[in-house]
Amino acid sequence: MRRTLIRYKAKPEMAEKNAALVSAVFAELKAARPDGVRYLTLRLEDDTFIHMVETAAEDGSSPIPKLAAFQAFQDGIRDRCAEPPLVRSAVIVGNYRMLDEP
Repeated sequence: MRRTLIRYKAKPEMAEKNAALVSAVFAELKAARPDGVRYLTLRLEDDTFIHMVETAAEDGSSPIPKLAAFQAFQDGIRDRCAEPPLVRSAVIVGNYRMLDEP
């Protein structure tokens, strides 16, 4: 299992567009139902977005980047951001009913 956390802050005038693009990714995921990946996105009140991706593949590969909606989301991401995406590996320290556990 590999977990990755991505954090960035959207420009205020671009936050709704960013949220709509993220929602489209989730709609495509729900339709495609790929195995081996779990994905969560949070939007904070200051238009900071936090994405948590969990992949089952040993190499950390994910089917998400292959989705058309994700490619549309990626297009122009830096122009939508006041603070660029910061990608970090993440380890769960504690979890109470938020995430499924194997």
